[in-house]
Amino acid sequence: MNQIFEALDFIENPLYEQIIEDIAKQKFTIIDNFFSEEEVVALRGSILDKYEEDAFKKAAIGNKFDEVIVKSIRGDVILWIEEARANAAESLFFNKINDLVGYLNKTCFLGILHKEFHYAIYPKSTFYKRHLDTFKNDDRRKLSFVCYLNHEDWQPENGGELVLYLDDNGNEVEKVVYPFPGRVVIFESQILEHEVKPVNTKRLSITGWLKTR
Repeated sequence: MNQIFEALDFIENPLYEQIIEDIAKQKFTIIDNFFSEEEVVALRGSILDKYEEDAFKKAAIGNKFDEVIVKSIRGDVILWIEEARANAAESLFFNKINDLVGYLNKTCFLGILHKEFHYAIYPKSTFYKRHLDTFKNDDRRKLSFVCYLNHEDWQPENGGELVLYLDDNGNEVEKVVYPFPGRVVIFESQILEHEVKPVNTKRLSITGWLKTR
């Protein structure tokens, strides 16, 4: 009887199912409707307010054990977001992330137990060279997550596109993803190398990782 009620509690989510299918087939997914327009506007306001407060710091290479700042590799500034201290916009963000994580763990048994997210701003002329989102001494990152918060009039010529390097039967293929506002990209952290091309105007996003134990 308990098994029947547990089955009834599960409601299939078409968006999440599409995410699962995409990642299984091609190691990444691109979603343009994960957050509503109002949620994107609220998060954009949050990142800009905190940027004006001068709370951001220069991003580094590596994890807390060996991080160094290398301007020739990356040029963004970041601010970590703590769920326990989230404002209204950030709470909405984490609610959706937690819902997705719960669905993935229930349907795919990914074992995601932790998450970490930060705001990221790329000033003009900055970039992030090709890299992999995992460390030699820490391989807990399972899925990388990026949500773009740029203004509504963002154009491709503004630069800052994400390039995913894919394996197509032994041949390398570049997947170019433009950072249009509200767009979300999720990809396998330990498999897909990627880079951020130089930006021609300030580029806004939330970046993070879903992690196993």
